[in-house]
Amino acid sequence: MSVDALDLSILGPAFLAGLLVLATHVPMGQQVLARGIVFIDLAIAQIAGLGVVAADALGWEPQRIAVQIAAVVAALLGALLLTFTEKRWPEVQEALIGVLFVLAACAGILLLANNPHGGEHLKDLLVGQILWVSYVQLLPVALLTAVILALWFGARERLGRIGFYAMFALAVTASVQLVGVYLVFASLIVPALGAYRLAGARAIWAGYAIGAVGFAAGIAVSALWDLPTGPLVVWTLAVASLIGAAAGRRGGGSLQ
Repeated sequence: MSVDALDLSILGPAFLAGLLVLATHVPMGQQVLARGIVFIDLAIAQIAGLGVVAADALGWEPQRIAVQIAAVVAALLGALLLTFTEKRWPEVQEALIGVLFVLAACAGILLLANNPHGGEHLKDLLVGQILWVSYVQLLPVALLTAVILALWFGARERLGRIGFYAMFALAVTASVQLVGVYLVFASLIVPALGAYRLAGARAIWAGYAIGAVGFAAGIAVSALWDLPTGPLVVWTLAVASLIGAAAGRRGGGSLQ
């Protein structure tokens, strides 16, 4: 362990990336939990990742705008499909989301089968490379996050089902390329679980607090002990959520 590893020039952008992911995922996660479609984030993230993998298979440069467009288009198509299935077969929507996830995951594996760096690409897609994020990379994500939050809190009801899925797809597409599929899913569901006994603004702020503590602790511990950041943050988010849930019980918080 070395305190010198706590280099803010590296950990600062990583923590800010986590906060940007949490900004949209905490309120969306509580909505997802209420709707009972908890695997939607995992499915949309995997579909967005499939768009990135497909672009890589076509030989497109990772940082080019074409790759970002491929990820967004893939996620929006997935969102459009889930909008249709929720309207047509709402009673099995969660099962269909799971099927869509596994299909997208397997399609990505097939596309990477003949790529000599396929294993590394798959690992990056799943666990992310949050410590390699730069402030410059975060600027467009911050702008997109501001737009999504304005729509979410100001016009979500008027946008309807398709608007919900479209906003979800855009938020997840930006997030998955910063932190990976696993952290995207954890950021959506784990803070929401930690605050599920609360209601309204209290639940939102409790979710943000749980998420911020989880990201800060995970990033710091991973730097100090030289451990993979993404998987460790998933665990620290879970611990923070358990503490938050326990505090909610002691405080008498309730959804009623």
